[in-house]
Amino acid sequence: MKVCKNKKGFTLIELMLVVIIIGALVAMVMPRLAGRSEQAKAGAAQADISANIATALKLYELDNGQYPSSSDGGLTALMTKPASANNWNGPYIEKKPIDPWGREYQYKSPGAHRTYDYDLFSLGHDGQESPDDIKNWE
Repeated sequence: MKVCKNKKGFTLIELMLVVIIIGALVAMVMPRLAGRSEQAKAGAAQADISANIATALKLYELDNGQYPSSSDGGLTALMTKPASANNWNGPYIEKKPIDPWGREYQYKSPGAHRTYDYDLFSLGHDGQESPDDIKNWE
């Protein structure tokens, strides 16, 4: 039996050094990525409010002459025809509008802040009316 004297491989010290370096890199990068998911959720909610749901509401208003009122079911009128809609050509959206935190968007028509059309907002991360809300006014 012949024994090979020139074995090549990594020693335990070398492997431990690589693990420590990878750990240090992860420790430097993770704090930068930590708040990004909440920023992404806020951006998605803002896009829904200012573009996606807003477009569906404008199409509803063009067809029926007014925005769906809160008493007619609010945003539900974009999926199923309310009794007050004369020229409903929907559905204007395919599914119930849910914000990135898993709650329904809040809709009021006529609006308290935008009295000429509607208020549309998400309660944000905390689920309560507070400064972190994403809204279609201000």
